[in-house]
Amino acid sequence: MTISNVKAELLNLRQQLINHYLYQNINSTEDLNLFLEHHVFAVWDFMSLLKALQQKLTCTTTPWIPLGNPNTRYLINEIVLAEETDLNLDGNHISHYEMYLEAMADCKASPNKIELFLNDLSSYKNVFVTINNSELPEALKDFLRFTFNTIEEGEAHEIAAAFTFGREELIPNMFTEILNELQKNFPDVNYEKLIYYFKRHIELDEDEHGPMAMQMISDLCGTNEKKWNDVLECSKKALEVRINLWNCIESEINKQSVLV
Repeated sequence: MTISNVKAELLNLRQQLINHYLYQNINSTEDLNLFLEHHVFAVWDFMSLLKALQQKLTCTTTPWIPLGNPNTRYLINEIVLAEETDLNLDGNHISHYEMYLEAMADCKASPNKIELFLNDLSSYKNVFVTINNSELPEALKDFLRFTFNTIEEGEAHEIAAAFTFGREELIPNMFTEILNELQKNFPDVNYEKLIYYFKRHIELDEDEHGPMAMQMISDLCGTNEKKWNDVLECSKKALEVRINLWNCIESEINKQSVLV
Protein backbone atom coordinates (compact mmCIF):
# COMPACT_ATOMS: atom_id res chain seq x y z
CA MET A 1 0.00 0.00 0.00
CA THR A 2 1.09 3.59 -0.60
CA ILE A 3 0.01 7.12 0.26
CA SER A 4 -1.93 7.20 -3.02
CA ASN A 5 -3.88 4.09 -2.02
CA VAL A 6 -4.77 5.58 1.36
CA LYS A 7 -5.89 8.85 -0.25
CA ALA A 8 -8.09 6.96 -2.71
CA GLU A 9 -9.74 4.99 0.11
CA LEU A 10 -10.40 8.17 2.09
CA LEU A 11 -11.67 10.25 -0.81
CA ASN A 12 -15.39 9.83 -0.09
CA LEU A 13 -15.09 10.71 3.61
CA ARG A 14 -12.80 13.61 2.80
CA GLN A 15 -15.26 15.02 0.25
CA GLN A 16 -18.08 14.76 2.78
CA LEU A 17 -16.14 17.09 5.05
CA ILE A 18 -15.04 19.52 2.36
CA ASN A 19 -18.58 19.80 0.96
CA HIS A 20 -20.41 19.66 4.29
CA TYR A 21 -23.58 21.76 4.51
CA LEU A 22 -22.46 23.10 7.89
CA TYR A 23 -20.41 25.87 6.26
CA GLN A 24 -23.40 27.19 4.30
CA ASN A 25 -25.52 27.21 7.45
CA ILE A 26 -23.30 29.65 9.32
CA ASN A 27 -25.40 32.67 8.41
CA SER A 28 -25.51 34.75 11.58
CA THR A 29 -23.23 35.86 14.37
CA GLU A 30 -24.97 33.37 16.65
CA ASP A 31 -24.30 30.56 14.17
CA LEU A 32 -20.65 31.49 13.85
CA ASN A 33 -20.15 31.70 17.60
CA LEU A 34 -21.76 28.31 18.13
CA PHE A 35 -19.36 26.85 15.57
CA LEU A 36 -16.33 28.50 17.18
CA GLU A 37 -17.32 27.38 20.68
CA HIS A 38 -17.37 23.74 19.50
CA HIS A 39 -14.46 23.84 17.06
CA VAL A 40 -12.07 25.30 19.63
CA PHE A 41 -11.88 21.84 21.22
CA ALA A 42 -10.43 20.46 17.97
CA VAL A 43 -7.92 23.33 17.93
CA TRP A 44 -6.94 22.45 21.49
CA ASP A 45 -6.66 18.65 21.20
CA PHE A 46 -4.57 18.92 18.03
CA MET A 47 -1.66 19.99 20.22
CA SER A 48 -1.82 16.74 22.17
CA LEU A 49 -1.60 14.72 18.95
CA LEU A 50 1.41 16.79 17.95
CA LYS A 51 3.08 16.45 21.34
CA ALA A 52 2.49 12.68 21.32
CA LEU A 53 4.32 12.49 17.99
CA GLN A 54 7.12 14.66 19.33
CA GLN A 55 7.52 12.29 22.29
CA LYS A 56 7.57 9.19 20.08
CA LEU A 57 9.64 10.43 17.15
CA THR A 58 12.14 12.80 18.78
CA CYS A 59 14.10 12.70 22.01
CA THR A 60 12.35 14.73 24.72
CA THR A 61 14.24 13.27 27.69
CA THR A 62 17.73 13.55 29.08
CA PRO A 63 20.37 12.48 28.37
CA TRP A 64 19.57 13.32 24.74
CA ILE A 65 20.21 10.78 22.00
CA PRO A 66 19.44 11.15 18.26
CA LEU A 67 16.27 9.14 17.69
CA GLY A 68 14.51 8.24 14.45
CA ASN A 69 14.58 9.89 11.06
CA PRO A 70 16.15 13.39 11.00
CA ASN A 71 13.60 14.57 8.42
CA THR A 72 10.76 13.42 10.68
CA ARG A 73 12.36 15.16 13.64
CA TYR A 74 12.54 18.34 11.60
CA LEU A 75 8.86 18.06 10.60
CA ILE A 76 7.67 17.56 14.16
CA ASN A 77 9.82 20.31 15.64
CA GLU A 78 8.91 22.70 12.80
CA ILE A 79 5.19 22.16 13.43
CA VAL A 80 5.62 22.48 17.20
CA LEU A 81 7.41 25.80 16.67
CA ALA A 82 4.60 27.11 14.47
CA GLU A 83 1.78 25.78 16.61
CA GLU A 84 3.13 26.89 19.98
CA THR A 85 4.88 30.14 19.09
CA ASP A 86 3.60 31.56 15.80
CA LEU A 87 3.19 35.30 15.23
CA ASN A 88 -0.27 36.80 15.65
CA LEU A 89 -1.55 39.89 13.86
CA ASP A 90 0.16 42.11 16.41
CA GLY A 91 3.52 40.47 15.81
CA ASN A 92 3.58 38.67 19.16
CA HIS A 93 4.53 35.02 19.60
CA ILE A 94 1.51 32.97 20.58
CA SER A 95 0.15 29.44 20.20
CA HIS A 96 -2.49 28.76 17.57
CA TYR A 97 -4.89 27.74 20.34
CA GLU A 98 -4.43 31.12 22.03
CA MET A 99 -4.69 32.77 18.61
CA TYR A 100 -8.05 31.06 18.16
CA LEU A 101 -9.19 32.31 21.57
CA GLU A 102 -8.26 35.84 20.49
CA ALA A 103 -10.34 35.37 17.33
CA MET A 104 -13.25 34.10 19.43
CA ALA A 105 -13.06 37.17 21.63
CA ASP A 106 -13.01 39.34 18.52
CA CYS A 107 -16.20 37.61 17.35
CA LYS A 108 -17.79 37.83 20.82
CA ALA A 109 -17.87 34.03 21.08
CA SER A 110 -17.77 32.62 24.61
CA PRO A 111 -14.71 30.67 25.81
CA ASN A 112 -16.62 29.38 28.84
CA LYS A 113 -16.99 25.76 27.70
CA ILE A 114 -13.35 25.19 26.85
CA GLU A 115 -12.18 27.07 29.94
CA LEU A 116 -14.47 25.02 32.19
CA PHE A 117 -13.22 21.85 30.51
CA LEU A 118 -9.56 22.76 31.08
CA ASN A 119 -10.27 23.77 34.69
CA ASP A 120 -11.92 20.40 35.27
CA LEU A 121 -8.98 18.68 33.59
CA SER A 122 -6.65 20.37 36.06
CA SER A 123 -8.80 19.03 38.89
CA TYR A 124 -9.44 15.49 37.64
CA LYS A 125 -5.92 14.98 36.23
CA ASN A 126 -7.46 12.53 33.75
CA VAL A 127 -8.67 13.56 30.30
CA PHE A 128 -11.11 10.66 29.94
CA VAL A 129 -12.79 11.40 33.29
CA THR A 130 -12.98 15.04 32.28
CA ILE A 131 -14.60 14.17 28.94
CA ASN A 132 -17.09 11.76 30.50
CA ASN A 133 -18.10 14.18 33.25
CA SER A 134 -18.49 17.16 30.93
CA GLU A 135 -21.78 18.39 29.51
CA LEU A 136 -20.39 18.57 25.99
CA PRO A 137 -22.42 17.09 23.12
CA GLU A 138 -21.83 13.37 22.64
CA ALA A 139 -20.32 13.87 19.18
CA LEU A 140 -17.73 16.24 20.62
CA LYS A 141 -17.00 13.79 23.44
CA ASP A 142 -16.47 11.03 20.85
CA PHE A 143 -14.15 13.30 18.88
CA LEU A 144 -12.02 13.95 21.96
CA ARG A 145 -12.11 10.30 23.06
CA PHE A 146 -10.81 9.23 19.66
CA THR A 147 -7.92 11.69 19.89
CA PHE A 148 -6.82 10.62 23.34
CA ASN A 149 -7.46 6.91 22.80
CA THR A 150 -5.20 7.14 19.75
CA ILE A 151 -2.56 8.89 21.83
CA GLU A 152 -2.83 6.41 24.72
CA GLU A 153 -3.08 3.17 22.73
CA GLY A 154 -1.77 3.90 19.23
CA GLU A 155 1.67 3.30 17.85
CA ALA A 156 3.59 6.12 16.19
CA HIS A 157 2.24 5.38 12.71
CA GLU A 158 -1.36 5.40 14.00
CA ILE A 159 -0.94 8.72 15.80
CA ALA A 160 0.70 10.03 12.64
CA ALA A 161 -2.33 8.85 10.62
CA ALA A 162 -4.80 10.75 12.81
CA PHE A 163 -2.49 13.76 12.70
CA THR A 164 -1.89 13.68 8.94
CA PHE A 165 -5.16 12.56 7.35
CA GLY A 166 -7.44 13.78 10.13
CA ARG A 167 -5.82 17.21 10.41
CA GLU A 168 -2.86 18.39 8.30
CA GLU A 169 -3.93 17.02 4.91
CA LEU A 170 -7.59 17.89 5.43
CA ILE A 171 -7.35 21.37 6.93
CA PRO A 172 -6.33 23.47 3.89
CA ASN A 173 -9.37 22.43 1.82
CA MET A 174 -11.75 22.41 4.76
CA PHE A 175 -10.64 25.80 6.06
CA THR A 176 -10.80 27.24 2.53
CA GLU A 177 -14.48 26.26 2.37
CA ILE A 178 -15.16 27.76 5.80
CA LEU A 179 -13.29 30.94 4.89
CA ASN A 180 -15.16 31.31 1.59
CA GLU A 181 -18.53 31.00 3.33
CA LEU A 182 -17.43 33.33 6.13
CA GLN A 183 -16.43 36.07 3.68
CA LYS A 184 -19.60 35.53 1.63
CA ASN A 185 -22.02 35.47 4.55
CA PHE A 186 -20.39 38.30 6.53
CA PRO A 187 -19.14 40.73 3.84
CA ASP A 188 -19.56 43.80 6.06
CA VAL A 189 -18.10 42.38 9.28
CA ASN A 190 -14.40 42.61 10.08
CA TYR A 191 -13.37 39.25 11.51
CA GLU A 192 -9.71 40.04 10.94
CA LYS A 193 -8.26 37.73 13.58
CA LEU A 194 -10.38 34.76 12.60
CA ILE A 195 -9.61 35.20 8.91
CA TYR A 196 -5.92 35.46 9.76
CA TYR A 197 -6.13 32.20 11.73
CA PHE A 198 -7.73 30.32 8.85
CA LYS A 199 -5.40 31.76 6.22
CA ARG A 200 -2.34 30.99 8.35
CA HIS A 201 -3.32 27.33 8.62
CA ILE A 202 -4.14 27.05 4.94
CA GLU A 203 -0.72 28.47 4.09
CA LEU A 204 1.28 26.34 6.52
CA ASP A 205 -0.49 23.02 6.03
CA GLU A 206 -0.88 23.20 2.27
CA ASP A 207 2.61 24.35 1.38
CA GLU A 208 4.77 22.88 4.11
CA HIS A 209 3.36 20.67 6.84
CA GLY A 210 0.94 18.58 4.78
CA PRO A 211 3.51 17.24 2.26
CA MET A 212 6.05 16.66 5.04
CA ALA A 213 3.48 14.74 7.09
CA MET A 214 2.79 12.49 4.09
CA GLN A 215 6.47 11.68 3.89
CA MET A 216 6.44 10.91 7.62
CA ILE A 217 3.69 8.32 7.07
CA SER A 218 5.69 6.69 4.27
CA ASP A 219 8.83 6.61 6.40
CA LEU A 220 7.00 5.10 9.38
CA CYS A 221 5.20 2.42 7.37
CA GLY A 222 7.79 1.52 4.78
CA THR A 223 6.80 -1.83 3.26
CA ASN A 224 4.89 -3.04 6.33
CA GLU A 225 1.36 -3.78 5.09
CA LYS A 226 -0.04 -4.10 8.60
CA LYS A 227 1.11 -0.59 9.42
CA TRP A 228 -0.43 0.72 6.18
CA ASN A 229 -3.73 -0.98 7.07
CA ASP A 230 -3.54 0.55 10.56
CA VAL A 231 -3.01 3.97 8.97
CA LEU A 232 -6.05 3.50 6.75
CA GLU A 233 -8.27 2.32 9.61
CA CYS A 234 -7.19 5.11 11.96
CA SER A 235 -7.54 7.75 9.23
CA LYS A 236 -11.08 6.60 8.42
CA LYS A 237 -12.05 6.83 12.06
CA ALA A 238 -10.52 10.31 12.34
CA LEU A 239 -12.63 11.53 9.42
CA GLU A 240 -15.76 9.79 10.68
CA VAL A 241 -15.64 11.42 14.12
CA ARG A 242 -15.07 14.80 12.43
CA ILE A 243 -18.11 14.25 10.19
CA ASN A 244 -20.18 13.36 13.25
CA LEU A 245 -18.97 16.51 14.99
CA TRP A 246 -19.84 18.65 11.96
CA ASN A 247 -23.30 16.99 11.81
CA CYS A 248 -23.78 17.79 15.49
CA ILE A 249 -22.81 21.46 15.08
CA GLU A 250 -25.05 21.79 12.03
CA SER A 251 -27.94 20.32 14.00
CA GLU A 252 -27.32 22.72 16.90
CA ILE A 253 -27.27 25.65 14.49
CA ASN A 254 -30.56 24.54 12.94
CA LYS A 255 -32.14 24.22 16.40
CA GLN A 256 -30.86 27.67 17.31
CA SER A 257 -32.30 29.15 14.11
CA VAL A 258 -35.73 27.70 14.88
CA LEU A 259 -35.65 29.20 18.38
CA VAL A 260 -34.69 32.59 16.99
